[in-house]
Amino acid sequence: MAKGNGTPLTDELYAYMLGHNPPLDPVQRMLVEVTHTRLPLVAGKQVAEEQGPLLAFLVRLTGARRIVEIGTFTGLSALSMAQALPSDGTLLTCDVSEEWTGYAREAWEKAGVADRIELRIAPALRTLQELPAEPHIDLAFIDADKDNYVAYWDELVPRMRPGGLLVVDNVFYHGEVTDPDASGMAAAIKDFNARVKADDRVDSVMLSVADGLTLARRR
Repeated sequence: MAKGNGTPLTDELYAYMLGHNPPLDPVQRMLVEVTHTRLPLVAGKQVAEEQGPLLAFLVRLTGARRIVEIGTFTGLSALSMAQALPSDGTLLTCDVSEEWTGYAREAWEKAGVADRIELRIAPALRTLQELPAEPHIDLAFIDADKDNYVAYWDELVPRMRPGGLLVVDNVFYHGEVTDPDASGMAAAIKDFNARVKADDRVDSVMLSVADGLTLARRR
């Protein structure tokens, strides 16, 4: 089987790509730096730099007005999406950490989008189950605890409007999904990926963006 186009993503090519994407604005850049300075041991939870502009692009492309995010961390992805929302748009983001999301709240205020974002500190599955059951979500982003991805998916898909977009991060799980003996979180992601592929409610594609990204459109 041919392996893509054979172009390795070197540091130089990665920098070139970032240089040809929309740059992070001052608040986004500050949030990246604060996250890596104050939370160095968990900073890898933050979305890759190229994912912020991509998420904003997808919000504008789909015309999304109602967004649900599972996994806030320090808020870069929510910030990027909220900035791309129309003035009447709303973003509900779910997390369990007051500490991490404290940085998010500060950044959202600085960027002037705090009024578009609702943060719920509670188990995300419970938050999803409390949402209206009818299809009403335009875009959903899943980037949280991997062992609950299937459960999040099962709650979100019926609530997506026809044509709504689901975006799922870390579907490569650091490359461990190719291990036939994968266990733990890697095994959970393998199960999730198989579930998405077999789900006839959506059209989906898996992309080699950052640690693997799946896009799924609700039929």
